[in-house]
Amino acid sequence: MSELNARDVGNQISDPAFHSSPGDYHALLARLRAEAPVFWVEPDEYPPFWIVSRHADIMEIERQPDVFINGPRTLLRKTAVDDQIRKVTGGRPFLLNNLTNMDGDEHRKHRKLTQMWFAPARIKVLEDELRAYARELFDRTITGQTQVDFMKAVASWYPLRVIMRIIGVPAEDQPMMLKMTQQLFGPEDPEIRTEQVDVISTVQGFFDYFRDLMEKRRADPQDDLATLLVNAEIGEQEALSYFILAATAGHDTTSSSIAGGMLALLQNPDELARLRTDMTLLPTAIDEIIRWVSPVTHFFRTPVEEYSLRGQTIREGEAMMMCYPSANRDEAVFDEPFRFDISRPPSKHLAFGYGPHVCLGQHLARMEMRIFFEELFSRIDTIELAGEPRWLATNFVGGLKSLPVRFETRDKVDA
Repeated sequence: MSELNARDVGNQISDPAFHSSPGDYHALLARLRAEAPVFWVEPDEYPPFWIVSRHADIMEIERQPDVFINGPRTLLRKTAVDDQIRKVTGGRPFLLNNLTNMDGDEHRKHRKLTQMWFAPARIKVLEDELRAYARELFDRTITGQTQVDFMKAVASWYPLRVIMRIIGVPAEDQPMMLKMTQQLFGPEDPEIRTEQVDVISTVQGFFDYFRDLMEKRRADPQDDLATLLVNAEIGEQEALSYFILAATAGHDTTSSSIAGGMLALLQNPDELARLRTDMTLLPTAIDEIIRWVSPVTHFFRTPVEEYSLRGQTIREGEAMMMCYPSANRDEAVFDEPFRFDISRPPSKHLAFGYGPHVCLGQHLARMEMRIFFEELFSRIDTIELAGEPRWLATNFVGGLKSLPVRFETRDKVDA
């Protein structure tokens, strides 16, 4: 086996198409964990960075937010795109100013704004409403059918409906929100990429939409996040950035987890049968699904001082990519990490991050997934793959873009 090469590994880990082949992607991460857990890479079209692939090392970084900060780099982005963003923003490295690139007191202030909205007690009151959304979706997509694209017809829409209700986006605008989310997270995918759409224009489209929604909420307050943000003591740029974060990450990651979880169950029929027989396993199954899928592939942190990690000297200002899917397959933490086990003990996975930046919507995501699978399995008797799954070509937030399934509903079997 050849030695790991900084340029080759950097080009692989940065290439959106490489991420659409999960077997190759996880094989590279496993090799990095074994041979070079902290590895400097120099991809052709991206600024260089360190890849951090072990669970313990990512935890060490996340536990020290004063040493490892979010800015000025939070995710993989081509040097040319970075340069374009700095031109548009007058030198700032971010189009958005939201929780993912904030640190310290600024981060704590903005996180506190909506923290109660996503607390378990607050979202619990939405359970009946969220269950009604799932039933309505299945009435429309499954009843009377025997085959669907599970990702496109089912998994994409349920979390979208939920988060748009919480934000205050009307149902007729949800398809547009889904399309713009796909353009933001998958701009390199050949089925999404167009010459007319890039990250900057997509963000501007979000800004225009949510600026209009804010005006509507000033005139007509509602019980939603839009009204809360309109009345918050933050600037317009921060409020608009908050909207975009909630409207995109608030559903896309959950959709990917639902579809990826369904695929894992179909590829592990014994686990699917166990779950169908004993639905009390659903909470641990959901946690295992989230570990297994890990839709957020990475975030960056940057040290404000020189730091030693696994014998490597990280200089001040050198960006470090925390690879969450790698941490969630770490052999030092998980017993047989490449085995899908719905009864795996309480998980130490890092799919939601860790520390002060842990995902604000993790309780909502688990609740959505529980309701979704409860309602789905109450309706179908059998389900199987009906074609080849396909993954989105993206190097940031990703997952399945197509999952053809064939099924029989309970009413058909009973008949």
